[in-house]
Amino acid sequence: MSDNSQTGGRADNIPLAISVIVFAVMALSLGDALIKFTSGNFALWQIFVLRSIIVIPLLFVYLQLRTPASLKISSAFNWTVLRSLLLVVMWILYYLALPHLQLSVAAATYYTLPIFITLFSALLIGNRISGTGWIAVVLGFVGVLLILRPKVGDFHWFALLPLGAAILYALSMILTRTKCRNEHPLMLSLMLNIAFLLVGGVSALAVEWSGPTSREGFLLAPWATMEMSEWLAMLILAAAILIGSIGAAIAYQNGPPAMVGTFDFAYVGFAVLWGVVFFAEVPDLISIVGMVLIVVAGILSLRQ
Repeated sequence: MSDNSQTGGRADNIPLAISVIVFAVMALSLGDALIKFTSGNFALWQIFVLRSIIVIPLLFVYLQLRTPASLKISSAFNWTVLRSLLLVVMWILYYLALPHLQLSVAAATYYTLPIFITLFSALLIGNRISGTGWIAVVLGFVGVLLILRPKVGDFHWFALLPLGAAILYALSMILTRTKCRNEHPLMLSLMLNIAFLLVGGVSALAVEWSGPTSREGFLLAPWATMEMSEWLAMLILAAAILIGSIGAAIAYQNGPPAMVGTFDFAYVGFAVLWGVVFFAEVPDLISIVGMVLIVVAGILSLRQ
């Protein structure tokens, strides 16, 4: 069965998909850099809850004023809920790995996701992946490895967590393409943030009720007091997840997942940029070669 027959026959908009996914990962990478910068100040569930409390009213009011019909429960509601939960669990798995892995190891493992997107596109959608498409994925992944250069000895079972996160992200984007393609992107973002709020709220209560003995680390720490600088950071995180969640939905609704997934590698280039800005991490020659490979992979993906 062809891809168009499974996605409602809607025509692709490749330039839109590419430009939006690049902008989305730029915003998400900035948000992740900020989370790394402030991880000692917040618990993860605090970020989930407060960030979504800021975003949800904005999305709801906009949809109510501009496209109230999109707020109605559609035939894709169950798929939208599943997509949202997959993305929430994806972020939880990734952050669970960080205390036990070097950031480079976790990121390199996570950025196997275009490989899973390509595989799932072939298995679940029926996309034909050309040799050029496979070369693009391999080149992009090699570029990531050159930038991050994880040590083989650092891999242990915790590395399976970001690998699981990559699989969940790939599946959620396949759902975006096949089952949620006609949903309003802002509605998909609203549902995702509602899932963040519910999961974060329940988890925060569970941590609170568990007592003080387990109140350590990014996932189990108590909520921090909020000063003006912390609220400003939370507003930036809210803007990042808003742009990233809407952008990812638009991109995967308008372009083949295997191709759009290749441009997800742009996250790494932006991560290098934010590393220079926030942490004074200047990339070396090998890292520059890795970024060039990622760009080449993106160009090759357009030719398949």
